[in-house]
Amino acid sequence: MTKIYIDGQEGTTGLKILERFKGRNDIELLRIDENKRKDNDERKRMINSADFTFLCLPDAAAREAVAMADDKVRIIDASTAHRTNPDWAYGFPELGKDFRGKIAKSNRVAVPGCYASGFASMVYPLVKLGIMPADYPVSAHAVSGYSGAGKKAIAVYESGDRPAEFDSPRQYALAQQHKHIPEMQKICGLEYAPSFNPLICDFFSGMVVSLPLHTRLLTKKYGAEDIRNALSEYYADSFFVKVVPEGEPEDGFIGANNLSGTNNMEIFVNGNDERLIICSRLDNLGKGASGAAVQCLNIMMGIDEKTGLL
Repeated sequence: MTKIYIDGQEGTTGLKILERFKGRNDIELLRIDENKRKDNDERKRMINSADFTFLCLPDAAAREAVAMADDKVRIIDASTAHRTNPDWAYGFPELGKDFRGKIAKSNRVAVPGCYASGFASMVYPLVKLGIMPADYPVSAHAVSGYSGAGKKAIAVYESGDRPAEFDSPRQYALAQQHKHIPEMQKICGLEYAPSFNPLICDFFSGMVVSLPLHTRLLTKKYGAEDIRNALSEYYADSFFVKVVPEGEPEDGFIGANNLSGTNNMEIFVNGNDERLIICSRLDNLGKGASGAAVQCLNIMMGIDEKTGLL
């Protein structure tokens, strides 16, 4: 039986991974004594007793954990620490056979960031297919549920006497130093860092990342249908990533929490001859975190990647 350890299992991502393991009889979960969670000797023992160790930790603690691990232990890191490290597999298998193959063979896999997952799902294939030039001045906007903001922020959002400002969408990372930006640029092969405008909103989980495009700046004139068809073909063999064929929903709105609790991702393409809007919808705790981590585990184990995710 495959032994699994989660370092940081009390955090939001760790708890969601545990939820996705319910009912599985092919794994054995190793649990650290509650009183020894910060004991590095015990952490090291647990990490190296497992076949697979998930890291659901701040970046510095994740690097520390990797330094403790033997080479034989297969690490799946949900932090930002290793996402741009070329020695690590990037855990988004739908981006291509090379991504999937590296995940399957690697002992070190970095789970993509939630915003970066939505961003890469659109930008990576557009650059790869030669539709968007690598020097395109990319900008992206995103709305996310508050569950990705950490325990302290979650507590404020769920408090009965929270500030009135928390009732509205709140922009942040305005200095363009968001931790996902280096990942967005490197993974997608962009020559310049994107301008990124994230907003946290008053709902628990789910997100939409939006990519506005000027058709005059693409490699040639593309309309919404051209882009939709190209992305549909790119993700034709994917189970979890789907391009919505009709583009705009009937009511004209794209909600951000429709996929909460799933590992699914939906891509919408809309616009006119001059301007396009591509949107990627996902659960920031699903395909944007714990769902993606479990999907990577399944691929690394050589089993059906949908196991525990339906």
